Parts: sequence; C-alpha cells; structure tokens
Amino acid sequence: MADIPSAAQLKQQAIALGFHRVGIVAIPSIATEAEQQSKAALQSWLDQGYQADMAWMGNPKRQDIRAVMPEVRSLIAVALNYYTPHAHSHHPHQGKISRYGWGRDYHRVMATRLKALATWLESHSPDIQTRYYVDTGPVQDKFWAQQAGLGWIAKNGNLITRDYGSWVFLGEILTSLPLAADAPHTAHCGTCTRCLDACPTAAITSPGVVDANRCIAYHTIENREEVLPDAIAKNLQGWVAGCDICQDVCPWNQRFAQETDVADFQPYGDNQAPDLGELATLTQADWERRFPASALRRIKPAQWRRNARAAQGSTFLNTSQPMGSNGSIG
Repeated sequence: MADIPSAAQLKQQAIALGFHRVGIVAIPSIATEAEQQSKAALQSWLDQGYQADMAWMGNPKRQDIRAVMPEVRSLIAVALNYYTPHAHSHHPHQGKISRYGWGRDYHRVMATRLKALATWLESHSPDIQTRYYVDTGPVQDKFWAQQAGLGWIAKNGNLITRDYGSWVFLGEILTSLPLAADAPHTAHCGTCTRCLDACPTAAITSPGVVDANRCIAYHTIENREEVLPDAIAKNLQGWVAGCDICQDVCPWNQRFAQETDVADFQPYGDNQAPDLGELATLTQADWERRFPASALRRIKPAQWRRNARAAQGSTFLNTSQPMGSNGSIG
C-alpha cells in the first residue's frame, strides 16, 4: 500500500492539475461555531424568500456537510481563475453576457480536474473515500472556500481571492481522509460599498445578502416566466445572460484580476458581444450552434428571446464602469 498523502502533497498535486488555489478544512464530528453561524445566515436568507424559485437552495443537507457525506473528515476547496481581459460592449444593439459564460462550460473543466485529484487521492488506499462537486451538490461552496483560506465572502456575496479577485470558479472534494487544515481567511472589503451602490435593482439588500428576486443574473438565467418583471426589464442595461456589475466595480477585481491560463475559458466568438436582434429571434437550431459545451445552455431559446427583447426596450445606462470610492478596502 502506498503512503497516505500529506496535505502538502495533495496541494502540490492540485496545482499540478491546474488549480490556481487550494485549501483544506478539517471537519469535526460536531459543527463548529462558524458552521452554526453560516447555517443561521442561510436559514434567514431562505426564510425571507431570497432564493426566489431556486428550491434546491433549501435542501437541508446544505446546512450540514456531514449529511452530504457522513464519513467526511476533510474538505478540499479549490479555485480556478477564469478572467479574460475583454471588455463588455456598451453598444445599444449588442448584449452583455457574464464572463463566466464566455467560454467552455466550467462544470466540465472543473469536474475533469476534480475527478483526477479525487482519483489520485483514492489511489493511495482503498479506505480513502471521496466525493466532489462543482456547485452541483448541496454544499455551501463559498463558506467552505473561506474556511479553507482561499478568500473571503464579499459584500456582493461572491468569494474574493487576493490573487485573482472574484473571477474564480469554486469546487470541493469531500474525503474521509483526515488532513492538516488551513486557517480561515479574514474579510478585506473594509468600508467599501461600491457593489451595493452600483447594483441597478438594489439586489444586495445588505452586505453579503443578495435577494434573487431583484437580481438581474437570477432573472436572465433561472427565471422561466414568459416576461421579465418590469423592475428587472427596465434596468437590464444590455445584460442578457448573468450580470457582472457588482464584480466590475470591485476594487479588488480592478487591481488584482489577471488573465487565466485556461484556454477553455477564452470567449467563444458569439458570446462576448452578441447581437440583440439575432438573440431576439433565436431558434432551437441557432441555440444548438451558438452554445456548444457551454454553461449558457441553461438558458433556453425562449429565455434568450425574452431577455434580448427586454434589453432592446430597456433604457441603456452605463453604470458598470469603475466608480468613485465609497470607502476603503481592508
């Protein structure tokens, strides 16, 4: 039997597989105080209905990692930088797609690497069990990423890393192997409120709390209704798939974002500045052609047409450009 790998060896392997950040959380048999606080915050968010139609957010397993995998002793959190330095179009006849969806489906890219790391870990002993997720399971990925030292949950609800800002995809491996843990990351948003001030629909109700009912990203991706709510439609500012406003104005992103070395995340030709007229008449065949192996396939043709037509009719305001500081970052 091969030697059981150490935390340092595991991190070396994760970096060799192409992950940009990796950290470890020890999972004791009883929930920690930090877990209890996170559970309470999630329950409060659910109680206020901020999940909108995302019923899966209420899965009780999301509030206890041990219910996801009873044998878990450690959680390995990883991050993959996806930033590419192309600018969003501000032309009134072109739409905006969130950077996360410009290239290949991140679920595929992340899952391939996570599977390789989990397989490597299991190869050391038949007693080692693993499970991995890329926002596909009831796991609070941002909370665990902060506990693993990757970054901190910002006022816009995203995880910010010191190296790449918030332009990162998150994943995790749960394992039965006990590993040396990293220290949780501290918050460094300081008194800055740029993300709260920039959101055109006031979706960030308080620091770290986002109401999906008001969120452009939620409505352009998850909302399946025939018509967007008026408060969303009139504030689209060209967004037809997701929204990057709260990330674009973040000082950490403006200062520390760096281009990814993952070729799969470079934009597909039609994704960076799509023609709104073309999207407004998108057919099933067009959809199949334009979005191969793309996370944007979650948005069906009827939603694309709805979003594009709403964007064509909305008042086009440019509030996603850098704004003056409303405070200092820590």
